[in-house]
Amino acid sequence: MLEVKDLTIYIGDRCLIKDLSFVLNAKDKLAIIGEEGNGKSTLLKAIVNRADFASVSGSINNRGNTIGYLEQSMSNENLDKTVYDYLFDDEYDYYSKINDFYRYIEFFNMNEKIVKQKIRTLSGGEKVKVGILRLMLIDYDILLLDEPTNDLDIDALRWLEDFIIKSGKPIIYVSHDETLLSKTANCILHIEQIMKKTEPKYTYSRTNYDSYVKNRVRNIEKTTQVAKNEKREKDKAEEKLRKIMQKVENAQNSISRSDPHGAKMLKRKMGSLKSQEKRLNEKELVQVPDVEEAINFFFEEVDMPRKKIILDINIDELKVEDNILSSNVRLKVVGNEHICIIGKNGVGKSTLIKKIYDELKDRTDINVGYMPQEYDDILGKCENVIDFICDSKDKESITKARMFLGNMNFTRDEMTGKIDNISNGTKAKLILMKLVLNKCDVLVLDEPTRNVSPLSNPVIRRVLKNFNGTIISVSHDRKYIKEVSETLYELTSDGLVKRDKKDYSY
Repeated sequence: MLEVKDLTIYIGDRCLIKDLSFVLNAKDKLAIIGEEGNGKSTLLKAIVNRADFASVSGSINNRGNTIGYLEQSMSNENLDKTVYDYLFDDEYDYYSKINDFYRYIEFFNMNEKIVKQKIRTLSGGEKVKVGILRLMLIDYDILLLDEPTNDLDIDALRWLEDFIIKSGKPIIYVSHDETLLSKTANCILHIEQIMKKTEPKYTYSRTNYDSYVKNRVRNIEKTTQVAKNEKREKDKAEEKLRKIMQKVENAQNSISRSDPHGAKMLKRKMGSLKSQEKRLNEKELVQVPDVEEAINFFFEEVDMPRKKIILDINIDELKVEDNILSSNVRLKVVGNEHICIIGKNGVGKSTLIKKIYDELKDRTDINVGYMPQEYDDILGKCENVIDFICDSKDKESITKARMFLGNMNFTRDEMTGKIDNISNGTKAKLILMKLVLNKCDVLVLDEPTRNVSPLSNPVIRRVLKNFNGTIISVSHDRKYIKEVSETLYELTSDGLVKRDKKDYSY
């Protein structure tokens, strides 16, 4: 239903994708994975002919099928529309689709009054739902979804999983939600940048996500061991040959001129040894696989008393302007507790987490770090990456900052470049590095794993799990809920309700 052949994509001088070929068949659910900035979104844009910022060669044949595309973020033009104007062309279009509209908004747990709102006023999750709803109402043949899981609440994530699984349409999607990937994908396209991010590589596999990850790790380990064994055996053979050649060379230097027969035999022996040396040098060895390296970072141990009161907040009315989102919000956090807050889209989780940060940021007895949902809220004050990550401009501080950024797989150009030029996932890693360098003992995090690749997220979860300070977070990442959070709350219109995380971590 869709054929991509010999596709190559450049942005400037950088090659993101080289000679990519694959066929998307009916009922294929193709998940594109890879680190931030490797070209996943650019590939989707190229398929729908919207990558005018890139140089694209090769062929893309949709075989007459219509393609629906959910962008990672809406254009300003669409944000200024009402939901009604975004979903329907006119009144006739509305009435022809009204039955499907009411059926779908019930699935998404959305109020029909939402059609009167401007898209700009919706929460992040509501915007994603409206974008998917539009694709469903138009009934495209093929769906391309760029980060459809961003900001969705857990009920909507489960609905989306069910939709992808049961849909008879082929779907290509980018997602950082490992649970969704595990449940839905039957094909994997892994886009990497190897050779220190100078050379593109892709792997296409018709298998599920869990099998792909396990097989990849197993193959890397196996090939690496074979490569090391072969290199060790070659080194032994070279050393043995070198010693023999040295003995023959010493014999040649000391042999008497009166023994031409002996000299001839030694020369013939040396010739044989040099032939062996040539064959040894020409032998092709299995190479250690060149794959994109995992990120590497950690928080230093902090001194956080277990009974220390970090937060004791009472909010009678949680509001945005005159709109009351929740009432009687009570939360007490002590010591090195790790708490996570969930809730339906639009209930006010980001508003609450921002209030919590405002409550804590001026405390002198704790060192608070903050990751907002909108990264530019704190990144917007700096133009360059190094300006944000490094408070001091002395050589030692800059060297340390660059070492930490290198551990997070920042390239040299990214380290010295502008913040506007890096992806959202790279911005998330940048903020995490700032929290590490600032030696924070209290972390206030709004969706910390949302934009980070599924291959880096396990590292981030492990680091946060082992952090011995306080974590107050919002997340719908079910693996994060299971592995990092100790206490789970749901924000409702009536305040925070304690939940069993076992009910929300699958």
